[in-house]
Amino acid sequence: MLLLAFDTATPATTAAVHDGERVLAESTAVDARRHGELLMPSVTRVLDQAGATPHDLTAVVVGTGPGPYTGLRVGLVTARVLAAVLGIPAHGVCTLDAIARASVTAAAGREFLVATDARRKEVYWARYSAAGQRLAGPAVGKPAALDPALPAAGEGPRLYPESFGDPIGPRYPAASMLAGYAAERLAAGDVLPPAEPLYLRRPDAQVPGPPKRVSAA
Repeated sequence: MLLLAFDTATPATTAAVHDGERVLAESTAVDARRHGELLMPSVTRVLDQAGATPHDLTAVVVGTGPGPYTGLRVGLVTARVLAAVLGIPAHGVCTLDAIARASVTAAAGREFLVATDARRKEVYWARYSAAGQRLAGPAVGKPAALDPALPAAGEGPRLYPESFGDPIGPRYPAASMLAGYAAERLAAGDVLPPAEPLYLRRPDAQVPGPPKRVSAA
């Protein structure tokens, strides 16, 4: 097993190579406007560091969001193209689940939230058990509507501290967590979801409608 994992559903562009037992290489850069510029150089870098080529890969794993349309699209399209060219499967992992996986220890036996920036003063969120199993979500909504008694991971509690409990875990997902989760599931014989985006609302950019007719004066 040799997995290439990456995620572009948050301001972070993160990529990693995993051999089924451990992370061989990882790269992360935070710049919400440069996913398209950063992703493929990051992929090339982690493959080089792992001493691998694209043809050594057995699968691609990509974060499926939820996240802003433009950034999320970069990762999903790249995963599908790579998988098609290499003749290997492309698997999807919820981005919030990857953050949750990295937050279990910090949650210290408590249920917790993961919340990322959805813009428009909203967050993408999900609720997790103390073991990191998703209990509710993913969904999108106002931070004030969530349970402030729960600790929270992700960017949400950093952006809206008045609406969340203790900030825990990472601010952004790490591709190593996506890869580790996928490696465990695949080794157990589970079937992972396809590389399909979790769009929870329509994109901000809209195709303009037909021009309105103007009546003669």
